[in-house]
Amino acid sequence: MSTSQIAFLKGHGTENDFVIVPDPDNALTLPAALVARLCDRRAGIGGDGLLHVVRSAAHPEARSMADGAEWFMDYRNADGSIAEMCGNGVRVFAHYLQRAGLVEEGDLTVATRGGPKRVHLAKNGEITVSMGRAQLPEASVTVSVGGRSWPARNVNMGNPHAVAFVDDLDHAGDLLTAPPISPEAVYPEGVNVEFVVDRGPRHVGMRVHERGSGETRSCGTGACAVAVAAARRDGADPAGTGLPVTYRVDLPGGTLVITEHPDGAVDMTGPAVIVAEGVIDPAWLETAQERLASS
Repeated sequence: MSTSQIAFLKGHGTENDFVIVPDPDNALTLPAALVARLCDRRAGIGGDGLLHVVRSAAHPEARSMADGAEWFMDYRNADGSIAEMCGNGVRVFAHYLQRAGLVEEGDLTVATRGGPKRVHLAKNGEITVSMGRAQLPEASVTVSVGGRSWPARNVNMGNPHAVAFVDDLDHAGDLLTAPPISPEAVYPEGVNVEFVVDRGPRHVGMRVHERGSGETRSCGTGACAVAVAAARRDGADPAGTGLPVTYRVDLPGGTLVITEHPDGAVDMTGPAVIVAEGVIDPAWLETAQERLASS
C-alpha cells in the first residue's frame, strides 16, 4: 500500500460502527493486521469492522455479481478477519454510496460474500435491506456462561448464529470473549451468539457477541436471526400461516424492525449515520506498515 493519503469515513448503524474505506478500483491492499490496527479504538480510528467500498467488477470475489450489483461490500471484522455479511454494515454502506452521489434514493443491490442484497433507501432516511432467507440447521447446540447453560437455536443468515432465550440479559456476562458453544464442531469457523429476552408481544431485547469483534452495540444479521428464532418459538412461521411476521428488536445501540415474509425473505429496517470523514495520516500509515513488515 502506498503511503499517500487514503480517504476514510466513520459511520454507524444503531451504534454498530465502521471504518469506511472507499476504493472503487480495488487498488488498496488491506492485510488483516492493518485492518485490525485501523479498527483499534485506542491506536487507530476505531470500529466494529471495516467497510471496503469496491466496484464489483474490480474484485475477484464479486465479479460474478457485477451485472446486477455495481458495488461490493468487502467487509472485515475488527480483528481483520473476513466475514460473509454484516446487516448494519450494508445499511451504512448504502448510505455512504448515496451520500457520495454514487446511487440515488430508491432501490439498489449491494454485492456481499453472502450474496447480492437488495436495499431500499427511503425518503425519511430509513434503510431497508432484504437479508435473504434464514437457514435453520437441525444441529442442537448449547451456550454456556458463568455456570449457566441454555439451548440455542441454530440460524444462518449468510453467517452463523446461535440464539439463546434467557431470563435476564445480564446472564450473558461481559461478552468480552466468545461464549462456549457445545458441540464446537457445529461452528468450525466460529459463531455470533445472541442472548434474548422478551419485552412484549413481538418485541424482544438482545445482546450479542460477534465473532472477531466481541460484544457490539448492534448486529443486523443477529437481529434477523433473533426474530426468526422468536417466530419459530412463538409458533408464527410465515410459511405456515401465509402472513408476514414482524418483530421489534431492541439492541444496546437502538432498535431494528425485522419482517419475515411467507416466501422466507427477511427484511431489516433501521437508520444509518455518517459521523465523520478525513484522510489517514501518511506518517501513521507508514509506521503501521513498518510494524507489519517487522512482525
